[in-house]
Amino acid sequence: MQRIVYNGHKRVHAIKFRSVAIPNGLIANMFGPVEGKRHDAAMLHDSGPLHDLEAYAYSVTGLTMCLYGDPAYPLRVHLQGPFRNPHLTPLMEAYNSSMSSVRVSVEWLFGDIIEYFKFVDFKRNLKIGMSSIGKMYIVCACALLQNALSCLYGNHTATFFDFEPPTLQDFFA
Repeated sequence: MQRIVYNGHKRVHAIKFRSVAIPNGLIANMFGPVEGKRHDAAMLHDSGPLHDLEAYAYSVTGLTMCLYGDPAYPLRVHLQGPFRNPHLTPLMEAYNSSMSSVRVSVEWLFGDIIEYFKFVDFKRNLKIGMSSIGKMYIVCACALLQNALSCLYGNHTATFFDFEPPTLQDFFA
């Protein structure tokens, strides 16, 4: 069991999740848990959002919409990431810089989860095989509690994008 969840990159035992955060600060989609050694691109493939994006990610006028993802993800029409060329033009550098400041909003959501639900901080409290770590994280992070807190009190992401979350009643409707 220890080898399955060992993340050699960060040198910790972990489980991982992939999520989609939207500008109002809600977690719209979450996949996991998977073992800590899984690469982010493999998690993306296994969770299957690219098929949904290809089918549904178009504006009402037919323009292609996309997500901005982790640098480990492959580039697709509906999934963009930073430019990785060794020689970036000033425009590419500006794009990377502006999108990096947007991408940090996802990290704010993960930080909020640990802040509000300290018991899901694996390093301090949870032991794989002794508690339902994955289920607890999903309930806290996505399914109910974190999104409900965002609806009630707002969050950094919604403030950053100036896009308020729905009311609690609309969220649960």
